[in-house]
This record gives sequence, structure tokens and C-alpha cells, in this order.
Amino acid sequence: MLTYSLKRLAQLSFTVLGVVTLVFFTMRMIPGDPISAMAGDNLSGAALDQVRNQMGLNEPLLLQYLHYLGGLAVLDFGNTVTTKLPIIQLILDALPVTVSIAIGTIALTVLIAIPLGTLAAYTAHKGHKMLDNAITGLAMVLDLMPSFWTSLVCLLIFSLALGWFPASGTVTIDDPVQLLRRIALPVLVLSMAQIATMARITRTSVLEVLNEDYVRTARSMGWSELRVLFRHALKNAALPIVTVIGLSFGNLLNGTVIVEFIFTLPGIGSLLVGGINSRDYQMVQTLILFYALIFVIINFATDLVYRVFDPRVQI
Repeated sequence: MLTYSLKRLAQLSFTVLGVVTLVFFTMRMIPGDPISAMAGDNLSGAALDQVRNQMGLNEPLLLQYLHYLGGLAVLDFGNTVTTKLPIIQLILDALPVTVSIAIGTIALTVLIAIPLGTLAAYTAHKGHKMLDNAITGLAMVLDLMPSFWTSLVCLLIFSLALGWFPASGTVTIDDPVQLLRRIALPVLVLSMAQIATMARITRTSVLEVLNEDYVRTARSMGWSELRVLFRHALKNAALPIVTVIGLSFGNLLNGTVIVEFIFTLPGIGSLLVGGINSRDYQMVQTLILFYALIFVIINFATDLVYRVFDPRVQI
């Protein structure tokens, strides 16, 4: 286990370095100038060049890249180009909102999708196609609904028409009730697509396991269907489900941009949109590095969790 962990960490380190390098040079190729965007009509000519020199933007790209890597090595992520605020502080301020949405979405997805997928697999195994088809059809419908559309529909119905949840307002972790009310609709919207995917994966995995000999043996021992279904079938079908949960959590941390924008939530996605619009190299580079690290950590943790569910897995 230790040898495997060290090898995986080494491989993932090269992955992160590749992402950092690609993003650094790609951002420099995008048309536009962060200094001009920041200054507007207030500066021009020599004044703009002076600001660029102060920020190191007139240095050769390779030298800028080496300086950037040197800062990362000492965990110095720098300041934003436009506001001069520490980037790491902005990320830490926005992180609780995005993490709360991701955790809430995963929790709601697991509570609904796994029982639904297991029920669909059981009914299909028993030959009761009607309920299985209904669950599968519902999953397909949820999967086809784009998040921007469901966000707008939920906003119109539950916030503007019924007034159950606020459409906007301040968000702070110091007020858990207000935080829950503000993220309730985003969690509902993001859960729809996640439920569809996880329910289908669960159905397929459990249905395959239900045909195994050890499941028949468990039934022949007189165990109840619930015990056979959840203790034996679902446990042995867990590997694909664990993979989906891990990837879903990473995608949620990185993919809440549209939902955060529609519901005016100050999360990581909103920071990224603001950084792209203002051509803030430092902000965008750091956020994409953060996204890459999240995927790396979650994939690494998912690989290790495999051993808990199936000791036969060779890692």
C-alpha cells in the first residue's frame, strides 16, 4: 500500500505540473491585457508599460514561468492583477460555499440514487419491468435537463413565485440557517443530473451481482431479501458506485460555475468567471491549479478506498 501510494503521488505530481505549465502559457495566448482592463482609460502609453514592468509582465515568458513556479514552491500564490488582494485569501473565503454545495449535492444524491438504483435492479431481476422502466425513464429525463434551465425554473417557482427560498442575499458560514436556505436550490439543481448517473450505475452493478452464485447461496440459507440485497449484492457492487461518487464530488467542486452565477453565490466558480473576464492571469492560474489538485486528491483517495470495499483489488 505504501509503495503504491508513493508511486501514485509521483505520477500525480507530474500531472499537476503539466496542468500548471499548460494553463500558464495558454493564458498568455488569450487576446487582451489585464493591465489595460484594470486601468481602463485612466492610463496609457508609458504609464501602462511602467505598471507592466512593476508586475513583471514585460519579462520573457520563460522567466515569468520560472518565477511563478518558484512562488508555488513556497506556497506563494501571489495577488490578483486587478485588485491586488491575496489570491489564497479569496479562495479560502469562497471555498466554504462551493464545498457546502458539493457536500449537500453528494449527500442528497447518495440518499436517493442508490436506493432507487438498487430497487430498479431488484425489480428487473425479478421480472417486474414496469417499476424498472419507470425509474430508468426518470433517470434519463433528469440527465437530459441542463443545469442552467433547471436553475432558472427552480428560481422562478421556489423563489419568485412561492418565496420559499431567497433568490439573492449575503452568504456566510457564520449563519448556517441562511447558508442552507441559499444553497438549497443549487443543491437540488445539481443533484438531478447526479441522481440520474448514479442510479443507472447502481442499477447496472447490482443487477450484475444479483446473478452471482454467492447471492443464490445467501438466499438458500434463508436470509431475507433486504439482507441479501444490501449486505451482499450492494456491497459487492460498490466499486463502480464509489468511482462515480469520487468523480462526482470532484466535478461538483469544479463545475458549479453556472449554478453559482445564476444564484449569485460567491463561490469558486464566481471567482473563476471574474478572473477570466478581467484577464487576471494569477487568479485563473491559481484556480485551475486548485481544480487540478482537487481531482488529483479525489482520484487518489478513490483508489485507496477500493481496498476497503474489495480486498481482492490489486493496487
